[in-house]
Amino acid sequence: MSFYDRFQFGSAALAIDLGTANTVVYVRDRGIVLAEPSVVAIETVNGISRVRAVGDDAKLMMGKTPDNLNVVRPLRAGVVADIEVAEQMIKHFIDKAQGGGSRFRRAPEMVICVPSGATGVERRAIRDAVTNAGARQVWLVDEPMAAAIGAGLPVTEPVGSMVVDIGGGTTEVGVISIQGLTMSMSARVGGDRMDEAIVATIRRNHNLLIGEATAERIKHEMGSARLHEGDEDRSMLVKGRDLARGVPREIAVSQAELVEALAEPVGQIVEAVRHALEETPPEIAADIVDTGIVMTGGGALLRDISTVIADATGLPVTIAEDPMNCVALGAGRSLEDLHYRGVLHPA
Repeated sequence: MSFYDRFQFGSAALAIDLGTANTVVYVRDRGIVLAEPSVVAIETVNGISRVRAVGDDAKLMMGKTPDNLNVVRPLRAGVVADIEVAEQMIKHFIDKAQGGGSRFRRAPEMVICVPSGATGVERRAIRDAVTNAGARQVWLVDEPMAAAIGAGLPVTEPVGSMVVDIGGGTTEVGVISIQGLTMSMSARVGGDRMDEAIVATIRRNHNLLIGEATAERIKHEMGSARLHEGDEDRSMLVKGRDLARGVPREIAVSQAELVEALAEPVGQIVEAVRHALEETPPEIAADIVDTGIVMTGGGALLRDISTVIADATGLPVTIAEDPMNCVALGAGRSLEDLHYRGVLHPA
């Protein structure tokens, strides 16, 4: 079988951005058909466990479950942490993307996005989980490469490009030229670390315990990488459990507190970008002076994070048109366009 023939994907082909926070599924010739949280609710009855809910439905249960119901996230830092639960989640998303399960449907070929820093063991765990969930053939693509393709960067040309993908579990920094990662690094900091920082700050400053979902909502509504003039007066009401009295309580959290809380994870992301630039070959660095840095991922939507990175590097920074879905779009295009087949690797 020729190299060309090996890459002739059939109609039953999917690309999946298997993220720590969200999973996005792209179906060949249809585009993105599903984007849901990477969350599974496991119910245990008489010692027997079964999946109660997956995705959006499971996320609604987070922090509100009885003793026999456990809500888990089977991926951590972009890699599989619980292979059995991950298999159930992936199978559910495959069936949903294909319009429901059918024993007569052809098993799909799949392209899966993986962190550039994933070890061989972690890559095999992803391959095994996807294969056991029903994939006929699995190909892997590095997340920075998929993000660059999805953002429309000229990855097939001899021009250097830099992409920063801030996901839930990791920040992927990639320097790309001629369908290859000239330099890549994966920092285990992202949206989840930002949520944890908000929880810790509110606990320390107000002796109030809040849940993961509440922290995420605060980040979306009031999170910022820097403080603007007049922000000192901005605040939002937050509800949680008073740790001293053990009763529910509502407090006001200021914008300044949130900027302080996010300073550490934002600083780690900036440091990762600066380190990547230091390791970039000079000719490609010259290209990046002109092309700048493109940001993707949900973390790119944090207010002013692009400005902070631009100030730290002295380079122009832009946010991709559809940052949340760039990785899945790029993986999907590698299914459909022969120009991008060189970025795929057999699992």
